[in-house]
Amino acid sequence: MHVLVTGGAGFIGGHLCRHLLNDDHVVHAVDNFDPYYDREIKEEGIADLTGRPNFHFYEQDINNTAFLGSVLEGRSLDAIVHLAAKAGVRASIDNPVGCAHANITGTQSMLEFARQMEVGTFILGSSSSVYGNNEKVPFAEEDAVHHPISPYAASKRSGELLAHTYHHLYDMTVYCLRFFTVYGPRQRPDLAIHKFARQLLTSQPITMYGDGTSSRDYTYVDDIVGGIVESFHRASALDQPEYEIINLGGSETTELLDLIHGIGDAFGIEPTIEQQSMPPGDVKRTYADISKAKALLDYTPNTSIEEGLNKFASWAKDYYSERTVEV
Repeated sequence: MHVLVTGGAGFIGGHLCRHLLNDDHVVHAVDNFDPYYDREIKEEGIADLTGRPNFHFYEQDINNTAFLGSVLEGRSLDAIVHLAAKAGVRASIDNPVGCAHANITGTQSMLEFARQMEVGTFILGSSSSVYGNNEKVPFAEEDAVHHPISPYAASKRSGELLAHTYHHLYDMTVYCLRFFTVYGPRQRPDLAIHKFARQLLTSQPITMYGDGTSSRDYTYVDDIVGGIVESFHRASALDQPEYEIINLGGSETTELLDLIHGIGDAFGIEPTIEQQSMPPGDVKRTYADISKAKALLDYTPNTSIEEGLNKFASWAKDYYSERTVEV
């Protein structure tokens, strides 16, 4: 199978590329190394892939589809996994136009590129943020998602709608996979677990927004990658194209205060907590109903939060043993 992965040097993208290569697929990865965070962590994440014969990497913006068309001319792509995005709820509030350009226009560009290349399967990395402050839990795919509370959430829902249009018009098989708070080695530095780890390693207090009772459905990156790969398997067995929105989560919640103490345990450091007010755009909780993922993809998350935090801590200790830790 020949697969194009956008955001291929990113957190989830790097893990996915490695998995696909280990399964003997040919991977074309594109990433523009957006300066939102230090490119070094992305480079470290794919350093072991760059010499592999089935891995082709292009440093380019996804909106430059003319470039992608030129380097992929004459090649047949079986699927596109579109993970590239300008990420971050809070960052999207600070830069809503940049968020829209990357996440809405970028998704439109990749869908049109898929049409031009006659790609039959398009997998979109969406987000649990589309549910907003949904009072019903767990969150299910048929729940209304009419009230996003950040530009990031709105951009992800827009991507789902654009993808449906291309499924309808051009008979693409489309899976919009709503990821729930993904974590693990090489996680984005701005996300809570990674940020808390750096605060611990520099003997600083952990910044806790709110009273610690907000909760998230944390999902280990290997479980997310497993769900993406299973969506390939489903697509390859279809007789007719389909469009599905599917939650990929851990299907259990962890309150923020418990997460902080769990990270402290994983690092063997007692955390000191500094409480601050909840920032705008943050949801109170996320919690995935994964019954649809189980039924369609045979998806079963296998990594508990305790095991996942220990794996992350092991990576972080090694990564920062050779680098200056910056908060």
